[in-house]
Amino acid sequence: MSTDDVYALMARSQELPYGEARTVLVEDALRRAEAAGDEVLAFHVRVRLTDAYRYGGEPAKAFATFGRTLAEHDRDPARFDETHSLLWQMKAAVSSLTLFPEIPLDRAYAVLEDMERRYKAAGHSLQAVYHYRNVVARHIGDGSADEWYLKWRAAERDDLSDCEGCDPTGMARHLVEAGRYEEAFEIAAPVLSSRLSCNEQPQSIQTALLPVYLRTGRGEQAADAHRRAYRVHRARLADLSDIAEHLEFCAVTGNEARGLEILQRHLGWLDRAPSAHADMEFSAAAALVLDRVAAAGHGAAAIRRPAADGRAAADVPLPELHTELAERATALADRFDARNGTSHQGDRVRATLAAEPVAGFVPLAAHHRRPAPASVPPPVPQNDLTSVDDLGELLDLVDRRRADNDLDGMRAAWRRFDAVAETTEPTPPQKARRLDGRGVEHAVDGDGHGAVACWEEAARLFAELGDETRRHRTLGRLGALRIDLGDDGGLEQVIASAGHLAAHPGEDGDATAALLRLATAYVRFDRPADALAALDEIVPDDAPDRAGELWFLRGQALLQQGGTDEAAAALRRSIDAARTSGEPETVASPGLLLARILARREEGPDEETFALLDEVIAALPGPSPMRASAHSERGLAFLAADRPADAVADLAEAIAAWTAQGAHEQAVRLRVDLAAAYLSTGRNFEAAEVAEEALPNLDGDAGQRCRLILAHAQKGMGEEDAAATFASLAEDAARDGRHDAVAHFLDEAAGVLTALDKDAQAAERFAEAAESYEKAGDPYGLVRTRRRAAMCLFWSGDADKALTAMDTARAALAGLPPDNEPARIWETALVSYDQARILAQVGRLPEAASHASAAADGFTTLDETDAAEEATRLHADIRSALS
Repeated sequence: MSTDDVYALMARSQELPYGEARTVLVEDALRRAEAAGDEVLAFHVRVRLTDAYRYGGEPAKAFATFGRTLAEHDRDPARFDETHSLLWQMKAAVSSLTLFPEIPLDRAYAVLEDMERRYKAAGHSLQAVYHYRNVVARHIGDGSADEWYLKWRAAERDDLSDCEGCDPTGMARHLVEAGRYEEAFEIAAPVLSSRLSCNEQPQSIQTALLPVYLRTGRGEQAADAHRRAYRVHRARLADLSDIAEHLEFCAVTGNEARGLEILQRHLGWLDRAPSAHADMEFSAAAALVLDRVAAAGHGAAAIRRPAADGRAAADVPLPELHTELAERATALADRFDARNGTSHQGDRVRATLAAEPVAGFVPLAAHHRRPAPASVPPPVPQNDLTSVDDLGELLDLVDRRRADNDLDGMRAAWRRFDAVAETTEPTPPQKARRLDGRGVEHAVDGDGHGAVACWEEAARLFAELGDETRRHRTLGRLGALRIDLGDDGGLEQVIASAGHLAAHPGEDGDATAALLRLATAYVRFDRPADALAALDEIVPDDAPDRAGELWFLRGQALLQQGGTDEAAAALRRSIDAARTSGEPETVASPGLLLARILARREEGPDEETFALLDEVIAALPGPSPMRASAHSERGLAFLAADRPADAVADLAEAIAAWTAQGAHEQAVRLRVDLAAAYLSTGRNFEAAEVAEEALPNLDGDAGQRCRLILAHAQKGMGEEDAAATFASLAEDAARDGRHDAVAHFLDEAAGVLTALDKDAQAAERFAEAAESYEKAGDPYGLVRTRRRAAMCLFWSGDADKALTAMDTARAALAGLPPDNEPARIWETALVSYDQARILAQVGRLPEAASHASAAADGFTTLDETDAAEEATRLHADIRSALS
């Protein structure tokens, strides 16, 4: 076995995040080092394997590797010299020993004693020792935790102290357990804005502060900390305990749906939990989430349990899973308490299972709607009607109040009618009118089918009574409602009503109302010519108070016919009429439609568009679908006008409003636009979060657009996941045969990887991108990605493959089109410069000098001064090495 293989495997492992894949590579490296008989190399690999086990979610395995490396070091410190690493790993060994109830607590104390001895002998501060004595004391609920905390804070920090993020995190956890929330915040606050490079930060301190934020009135900070920290934790099995804290946070802040989503994502991790303690904490928090979900009225739901250990995936009833998890957490707590000789872990589990909501509902983002409290209808005023005992007079009062849109007054009159009717028998006409009124009440309450039943019977009774006017009034309402309910047969009733009332107007406004209702129905059925014909029958002077509605319907019909300018003119007349009507809310419908027309013109939205939308929103102070539509339109108009920062607030409000109304399809579509707005303003985190909310409900072009936004947001945050997202977009493009898109997305993926120093992986992606550029007929992309693949191979330590890859890049230069000389010279100079660097590294200095000189000449030809100077310096360095 070659030790070169060991170094190559270790180098590859460094490109991977902690987890199973990285651990497997380090284990393989250890086997090869042992097979090669290199004890020192095996020792160093074993030290790295301890970290891989710990951060990869297998702390139990770290006991063996740590114990062996410590023993080897003690046997021959000069030969096995990783003193600092081993002293650092002792801290993790102490805390890990507490996480398994089958390990006697004495072992943790023994390691603490050994740790203190070694730290003193090496001249280190005991600050870290006091820290981990506090950890053990807090684990068992021992009162000495306060004493160790004070010593910990007072001791001087040194290079074995936990990092500037982890140290205050531990202190904050101590203070949180003691209920000292403001003190915890004061300790953590100074580092919250620091750039923390530790593997565990800043997500650990953000998670530790969740209860602090909640109990000190900092709800927005709590929501932000939850979303940012969980985003990191969710990919790490080792962080299962932290994920449990996020589950509890969701359960106590009214975010049961989010908690259920997290539970479902990680439920399968219980089968490979990093420790019994993490298992216990996750199980307890998950049970709490399920309890909250049931309390919210979803106790009949089923939870998908992933397949594991030979068990097939299955849906488990929520109550059954809740009981299982609660019992699992309690049983584990009993084992810890038996080992520890205290009830502390059991007390913590019981507190979690019984946790009550904290701080009310905490919206996790601007577009998350705070649940509206259950509305309690105000008492219907009846005092002014108690003296009215005449049923006819009450019916006339109903008609007057209905005409005035006084719904409360109308209901009060009906209640009085019903009370009087208990002692005074209504006449048949009065019964029919009361039944018609019940239909109105059902319609106002949103009970369409109840209204239909009442109006059908009322129309029948009016027919029997020979009251054709009232019958056709009722038929018109009945037909319109049937259409709203999806019953196209209602159109015939609307037509009959309008025909009769136009020929026999009856009371003032009957004919106008019927014809407007008919025009509305024709617009609904996309029959604009019939709608315009119905509107032409209306005598404007007969309905001055309905001019706004008339012109609005005319505008809709004209728009259906394709007459955009004519429609806009009609809508402007409707808006003018609405403005003079004394009812500002009537501006909303025509104003919103006109704004949509203006926003979709080729030149895009203008100032009139925004002024109209401002007016519409101002006219609708309360929640409504139309207000949600107006915010949607204004947000999209801001996006179209390249004002994404202005779009954010409107899109967030629209999503919140649609979600509150149960219109999830509209909310999902707008989330993609909101994500785009966030991305355009550099708010990558928010863009990624919103895109991920939308993705599960999208497919096709919308899904691809959403993933593209997500990929760029992930890239902006420096997340490795961006490479995978770009790669998935490349797979989609490949299925469609779009080689240019495949090449672009693979190029992006490679760029992400090389920015993260994942050079071996980046080289593979650049090579794949080059193949696609070749298929797409893009010679420039081909040269560039072959060259970058070569450089990534070079940076990953594989100079031989890098030289071969660079040769392919040089060969591709021949395919550059001759009609663009500057581009050809630029690409050739870049290849020459990078090729010189690789050749110089492998000792082929004469060739390197020649390529460096050629690069300098090419850059100089293009007047690229900085690049030419850099190439000249490289050439001089190579010439110096030659001499």
